[in-house]
This record gives sequence, C-alpha cells and structure tokens, in this order.
Amino acid sequence: MKNHPQITQIILFGLRNLWIGSKGQCRMKVLLLFALLLGCSASVGAQQSFVETKAQRDQRMRWWREARFGMFIHWGLYAVPAGEYNGKRSERIGEWIMEWANIPRAEYEKFAGQFNPIKFDAKEWVRIAKEAGMKYIVITSKHHDGFAIYNSKVSNYDIDDATPYRRDPIKELAAEAKKQGLKFCFYYSILDWHYPAAYVDAPGKDPSAGNRTTKLKPGGKAEYLKYMKEQLRELITTYEPGVLWFDGEWQEWWTEADGKELYRYVRSLKPDIIINNRVGRGRQGMQGMSKTDQEYAGDFGTPEQQIPANGLPGVDWESCMTMNTTWGFKFYDDKWKSPEVIIRNLIDIASKGGNYLLNVGPTAEGLIPAPSVERLAAVGKWMKVNGASIYGTTASPFPKQLEFGRATSKAGRVYLHIFDWPADGNLRVPAWGKTVTKAYLLANPKKSLQFIEGNDGMTVQLPSQAVDPIATVVVVETK
Repeated sequence: MKNHPQITQIILFGLRNLWIGSKGQCRMKVLLLFALLLGCSASVGAQQSFVETKAQRDQRMRWWREARFGMFIHWGLYAVPAGEYNGKRSERIGEWIMEWANIPRAEYEKFAGQFNPIKFDAKEWVRIAKEAGMKYIVITSKHHDGFAIYNSKVSNYDIDDATPYRRDPIKELAAEAKKQGLKFCFYYSILDWHYPAAYVDAPGKDPSAGNRTTKLKPGGKAEYLKYMKEQLRELITTYEPGVLWFDGEWQEWWTEADGKELYRYVRSLKPDIIINNRVGRGRQGMQGMSKTDQEYAGDFGTPEQQIPANGLPGVDWESCMTMNTTWGFKFYDDKWKSPEVIIRNLIDIASKGGNYLLNVGPTAEGLIPAPSVERLAAVGKWMKVNGASIYGTTASPFPKQLEFGRATSKAGRVYLHIFDWPADGNLRVPAWGKTVTKAYLLANPKKSLQFIEGNDGMTVQLPSQAVDPIATVVVVETK
C-alpha cells in the first residue's frame, strides 16, 4: 500500500504486537494476516498503477486524438476462400466464413497451405495509407479464426509456421510504418474458434466450426487466458504497438472483471498504450459506446459501420467502417462507397470529435484491392489541401449541425466544411460567441473573404463556384 504508508505502518505495528504476544496457531494466523496484507497491497498497487490525472491521460491520448484518420486492415486465411465455400457465396462478411459456411476446424486449417502472399509489399501498403492522409494502421494480428498473421512463438498456427510464405509480414509492416512516420497498432480477437478448448454447442453447427458464441471445456478458460496473454506479450514486446484494438468480447465466459484485468496486464507491458472498450463488456452493440451505469475498461468507444448522430463532448471514440460491405476480402463484393461518401464521413466524424478507422481487406496474394487504392488516393488528394481542418481538431463549436455542412475547430480557428454551396454565394453561419477577425478559403489562404457580422451570426461572401464539389473549407479566425 505504497499510496497509504501511514495506514500500512499502523497495521504492521499491530501485527508485530500480536506476534510478540502469541504462539503456535495464533502465530500462524498472524502470518496469514500478513500474507493477506501483502496480497491487498499488490492488488491495490496493480489497480492504482494506471490511475491517471486528466493531464496524464490527455498526454497518453494526444497522438491518437490528433491523428483523426487511420487504416484498418483485415487480413487472414479467410482471404483464400474470399467469400465462397463449396460453390456457395454469402452476403455476410468475409472473415466470418468459418462461421456462416459451418467449416470444421480441420477443414479450415487447409487454407493455411494455400495462403502465400508473395505480392505483399510493406512499403506499398504504408505508402497507400500515408498518401491517403492516414496517421496510423491497425492490423488484425489474430481474428476469430485463431490464425496469427505474425510469427507467434506460442503457436504453430501462424503465417510463419503453417503457410508456404514462411515470413513475418507484420515485422516488415511495423518497421515500414515507423520509417514512414505512421503509428503501428494491432487488432486482437478474444474469441478464438481454433483454440482446442473452444467448442460450439448450437443446433446444426459443427462443434469445431465458427460461431458467434463458443463455450470452453472445463479448465479451458485459465488455459486459454494464459495462451492469450502470451500472444499479447509477444505482440507488445516485439512490435511495440500504439493501440491494442480488442474484439470478440461478447462471449458468455468473458466478464468485465476479465476485461479490467487484461487492460491492466497490457498496460503493465506498455504503460502508454491505448486500448479500446472491447477489452471488457462495456460497449452497447454496434453503437460501440460504453454503458454509463458503472466504470468499464477501455480508453475509447468503437461505433461500427455508423457515426453517432450527435457530438459526444469529452468522450474519445472511433468509428470503424468498411469501403464496401465486408472487412475480410470477398472477390465478388463490388458495393463500394464513393470518394465523396468517404471524405464526408471523415469530416462528419471529426466534426463530432471522433476518429475514422477505414478498412481495407487485402487478397491472399497480399494486394490491397484496386478499388480501395483508388478511393484512398482520392481521399489523399482532398487531404493534401484540407488536412489542417481534420488533424488536431476538436468537435464543432456549434450546438446544432450546420445546414450547409460541418465544422471543426482549433484554438483561434473554425473550419467550415461546405457540402451544399449557397446559390447566392452568401454563406450564413450562426453565432457561436466569438468575434471573427478574418475569413479565407483553406485552399487559398492569402486571399481574404468579405464577411458581415450580426447578432445572430455572420455572412461570408463566397466565390461563385465551389473550389471542391465534395467539400470546400472556409477558415474563420477569431480573437
């Protein structure tokens, strides 16, 4: 109890007197009390070791908050069948094929012999992310199928031991991300369909196939937790990730207490690491934000395939989304979002104080699909001009969403993202309690725009046509 030395001294003094005045079984009880005291001290120390001040938390979260835009990568054995098994296709997501196709464990393992990503190029992957304006990469180290995409020393079910590739692409990707200035991060699934202690108990399901929920054989939980911690230790100490992005926490055998203990374990290995809220049982489904009826583990919320309707002041969150309808590669999924939708999603998320984690699903050969590359290039083109309106910004200062688009802010600046260009060239901006000193296009900062202020807001005189039809950014400087 290093944080309470006076209390500890009093207790130890009492135990000393008990020891002097006792013998035999009484002394055994004193020893037991002393052991319990040490145990409590260790427990309190473990819990308090990551209690942070607001300033400490802000420092730890700083790079992540400033980044605003990251690349999600779902890559694994599921890229081999690519959404088709025994001639059958599904509209469901590609990385869950072991579940929806009801593939037994022994059959699914055969995909490892066909996984040979000889076209993988770490430099190219990082370049694509960087030129899109992304500041960090989160890749699946192990998805629900249990296959490790890195060289794990505690399992042979990994890319280096079980595939013809016989290399560790994650090592190359981590090194290249560092070289090009991007933060490198991991996704890790708590759910593991391949682990021997896991089994399925559901009508019509093979016991060794995938399923939304699994059970563990007697004694299997302790065994699996040891295995999982060893893999996490490998990932953290070998690759030094900036974020650990957990998933699969909805299993009945996983508890909030397990999540909190795992959170402490991970941060004991790397105190400045950032961990999402799926480490515990706190999130509310795809909405992704943590419940508020108790303190839950994790540093940020994880909305999936959606953007919160309203801003969430004071809350860290990140919307993860696909570019088509799947996370893992499916060769027949061509329902791609347009660059306009992706860019406006990024703006919308930043205007509400969140991060955008946009997914790519590489092929079994190691290529990021061309439609993804094309869309990311379009986003990058917009970001090269307008990135200052996204990076390091906070949520819109306006209480309601703007009719013409969205807004982000920094100290002394508000960035107005115009989706709908006013026909008369006059941009009407509601008041937000600041005195405006200057207005200009972010694409042309040397040329000031005329504006008029009134009690209910301001009107900015714009050029006759939008600079960018997707989103033109006007910068408003304030005192």
